Formats: sequence, structure tokens, C-alpha cells
Amino acid sequence: MSSTQFDGDIDSFVSYLKSNRGLSANTLKAYRADLTACLHLFELRGVTDLNEITLDDLRSWMAVESRDHARSSMARKTVAVRGFFAWTYEHGLTTTDPAATLMTPSIPSTLPAVLTESQAEQLLDVAEHAVATNQYKDDGGAAAASVSGSGKAADKSADTVHRSEAPARADKRDNARVTAESQRNAAILELLYATGIRVAELVSMDIADIDFSNRTIKVTGKGNKQRVVPFGLPAQRALETWLEQGRPVLARTATDAVKSRAANALFLGARGGRIDQRIARDIVHRAAREAGVPDISPHVLRHSAATHILDGGADLREVQEMLGHSSLKTTQRYTHVSIEQLKNRYGQAFPRA
Repeated sequence: MSSTQFDGDIDSFVSYLKSNRGLSANTLKAYRADLTACLHLFELRGVTDLNEITLDDLRSWMAVESRDHARSSMARKTVAVRGFFAWTYEHGLTTTDPAATLMTPSIPSTLPAVLTESQAEQLLDVAEHAVATNQYKDDGGAAAASVSGSGKAADKSADTVHRSEAPARADKRDNARVTAESQRNAAILELLYATGIRVAELVSMDIADIDFSNRTIKVTGKGNKQRVVPFGLPAQRALETWLEQGRPVLARTATDAVKSRAANALFLGARGGRIDQRIARDIVHRAAREAGVPDISPHVLRHSAATHILDGGADLREVQEMLGHSSLKTTQRYTHVSIEQLKNRYGQAFPRA
């Protein structure tokens, strides 16, 4: 990221947002990058004072940026710039607010992609089957090795037995790790679909955030806002299997430093640290391929959960609370998906459609 002579002003603005607006770390990072890129462009054009920037300059900046960025990205960039200049004006850093009438690009309304209920069921069934298959291999492989070894022990020297033990132990560790990862993956998929939480919320969860007695989780969402979300029996079973059997296996692979940092983490990566968003996304993409359903992201599971809950008769306000939407308008998008699906089913099933 390029630095500018206005970095101090940008830092102060971001600090103000962090203290007063409760924005997420990702949003603050994006705003900082947007403002740095914008002001760097003006700096290249010879601007040395924020008061020199006019509305026409900002429109010129938007024209340049819009060549390489989608409308959704431009909308965020515009919000960042408008907020920044409103702040500089309020705090006496500029004598006017050149961005006051800067228009935010309109974003075309698109319906979120969702899985059908049968596709979601297939996705979760395949993940559950993978757990059962790996557990069978793990237990069966160990038993087979034991039977084979006992039958031939009399014909082997002590040296040969000792040499064969190390690879056998390594194979067993590998089998245990693969089983643990499949248990983790199944729990992640079940929880994402059961609760509709965001992937960032998933990876930041701690074990203490789960209340098995009430079958709820405590979720820390955007702006550090907390909410309580229920989950069903299949998710409970998957979480219990992961916590009781899989998590201890992956936790043992961690170094002491990693182990201390991830001691409370709900989900772990292959090396025993807290799982990151990239790995969680890969798990969902890979599971979709293996299940033969459309390639999806964790956010599509969120969309699917919301749509299926509404289809089941849930109240719109309840779904808004569950998803952590600040605006009911955002949640209403899912009613449009349900209506579209209803129209499709109607067209397929009704003879006079």
C-alpha cells in the first residue's frame, strides 16, 4: 500500500471510526486502503492540501477507479471518501466538504444464490459419510495390522519387528488426523447451515460460546455486536463428535506457542492453531465438489439457511435477528428468493401455470 503525506489524517479518521462507529477490523482495513489510494492519486496530481480537493476532483477519481472495480466496490470506496471529508470538515481540517454531494453508485439488485433443501441435505450427508468412512479405516486398519502382525510374529526377528513399528505408528497417526479433519469439516458444515453465521464469525468462535444445554451459540458479529443463535440436533451431534474425538487429535500437533493461542478456539487447523477463513472456505468448496452440488462458498450456506428457514414459516424479524442484519431490508432479499423458488415449483407442477 502506497503511503501519502495525508496518512496522519487517515489514521486519525480510522481511529475515530473504531472508537465511535464500532466497525469491524476488515471494514476499517478496507476504508484505510480506499482512502490511501484516493489521496495518493491526488498527491500524484500535485495536491498538497486537503482544501485543494474539489467535487470535480472526486468525480474524476471515481471515473479512474470505476475502470477496474465493480460497482459494489465503488460504492464502498465512495462511502469511505464521503465519511472522511465529512469528518475533516467537522474537525476543522477542511473549510468545506467537497464530498457532501458525491453520489454513491447504484448497485444492481441481485438475488442471492442458494442451494435447494435436497442439495443441502446431500452436502451434509456426504460430509457425515466421510466421517464414518474414515473412522472405519482408522479402526479397521489398526485391527488388520494387529491381526497380520500376530500371525507372522514367530517368523520375524526382533530387529524386523522394531523396524516395522515406526511406519505403523506413523500410518496410525495419519489415519487419526484424517479422521479428525473429517469430523471438524462435518461440524463446520453443519454449524454454518444450521445457524447461517458468517465465516468470520465461525473462525472466531471459542468452545465457551457453545451452550449445549440450550443448543445455542453466542456469536460476535460485525461491530462486535453479539447475538444468540439456536442450532439443531444434527449440528449438536457433529460438534460433540468433533470436540470429544477430533479436536484433541489436532490439538496434539500444535507447538506450545500455537497451543496457548488456540487453547479456547472451537475449530483448529491441521497444525493445531485456530482455523482461518481461507481453510474454512476451502472446506466448503471441497465438500460441494465431493457431494456433486453446485460450487458454493460459506456465504451461500448462509443464504441457503435463511431461505430455507423462511420457507419453513419463520418470521422475517426472527431471521433478521438470527443473521445479525442491522436492516430488515437486507433480510427481505431472502423472501424474494423464496417467491422465485415458489414460482418455479408452481410452473413445474401446476398444469395451468
